[in-house]
Amino acid sequence: MGGEATRGDTSIKEIFWTRTGLLLLILIVVAGSSLTVSTMLPAGLAKDLVVALGTGTMITAVVGFGQTLITASATQRAMVTPLIEENRRALQELSAEYRSLNSEFFPTHVFDASDEPDPAFNQLLMTDLRGTRQYFFRGFAGRHAAARLLVSQGDRELRAVMADPTERSAITGRARYLLQHRRRDHGARTTTTNTGADNGIEALQRQLQEEIHVGLVGLFLARSYCTSMHVTLIADPPLDRVEMFDDSTWITLYSDADAVGSLYPRTLRFSEGSFIYNMERAEFARLSSARSARHMLITPDLGRREFATQFEHVTGARLGTKQFTELAERFHHFRQEFSTLADLRS
Repeated sequence: MGGEATRGDTSIKEIFWTRTGLLLLILIVVAGSSLTVSTMLPAGLAKDLVVALGTGTMITAVVGFGQTLITASATQRAMVTPLIEENRRALQELSAEYRSLNSEFFPTHVFDASDEPDPAFNQLLMTDLRGTRQYFFRGFAGRHAAARLLVSQGDRELRAVMADPTERSAITGRARYLLQHRRRDHGARTTTTNTGADNGIEALQRQLQEEIHVGLVGLFLARSYCTSMHVTLIADPPLDRVEMFDDSTWITLYSDADAVGSLYPRTLRFSEGSFIYNMERAEFARLSSARSARHMLITPDLGRREFATQFEHVTGARLGTKQFTELAERFHHFRQEFSTLADLRS
C-alpha cells in the first residue's frame, strides 16, 4: 500500500510540473472564469453560451486530468518499474557474488594476537577437531596437537609436518621470534648486545630442540586416539602454523610483522572449499612428500621400543627409559598448563 501511494504521489507531481499540467491549469482557469462571468450576465443567449463554455472547459479539464493520471501511471509501470526490477536483480546477483568471494578469500573468524590463550579460539578449534576425520597439523613441535588429541579423544588420522631438530635452520626463525618476545617483556629492544643476542638464540635453539622431543613423545602418548599418525620432519618449515580439518583451516601468523612480540599471534579461520583451504592443502601435500624430509609412522599398537628406534632415527638422540620418562613428564606438565589456560575440556 505504501509503495502504491508513493507512486501515485509521484505521478501527480509529474502532472503539475509538465506542459500537460500547465494546459490543465489554463482549462480550469478558463472554466472558472466563464462560470463566474455567467453569474453576472442576465438570462439570455449570451449567458447560455458562457455557461456552456465554462461547463465544457471544466469537463475537458477533469477528463484530461484523469487521462493524464492514467497515462502517467501506465508509463511508470511500463518503463520505470521494469528498470527498478532489473536493478534489484542486478544487486541480488552482485550480493551473491560478493558472498561467494567472501567465502573464497575472506576468513570466517579472526583472532587477534595476545599473550594468553583465547578460550573462544580454542573452543571453536576443538569443535572443528571433534568433527573431523583427518587432522592436518603443520607447526613447530607438535605439543599443542598432541594435547588437543588427548582432550578430544576421537578416532581420526593425523598428518603432521614439524621442524627437524637435527637441522639448525629449522628452528632459527622460531628462536628469533621468541627472542623478540622476551626482549619486549624485559624492555631490552635497544640495549641487547650482539653477543647477548647470539647467546640468547643459541639457548632458545636448545630449548626448542627439546620441545620437539617433547612433542614427539606427546604424539606417541596420544597414539591410541588416532587410527594412525604420519609425522614428517623438514629442514625449512614455514613460520606460520596451520591446523586443517575436514571443514576448516586455521592459520596462526607467526610471520605477521605487526604482531611480533605476542606469544600467541593473530590467527585466521577459513572454511572448506575456500581458496586458502585448497592452497594450504596442496602446500601440505608438497611438504609431506619432500625427498629430504624424515618420516615417522605412529600407530596405536606401536611399542615404546619401536618408537625409541624411530625417535633416534629422526632426531639423532637416544631415547632410553629415563629420557622417555622425563620427556613424558614435561609433556604432561605442558598439557595440564595449556588445558587450564585454554579452558580445554574433554
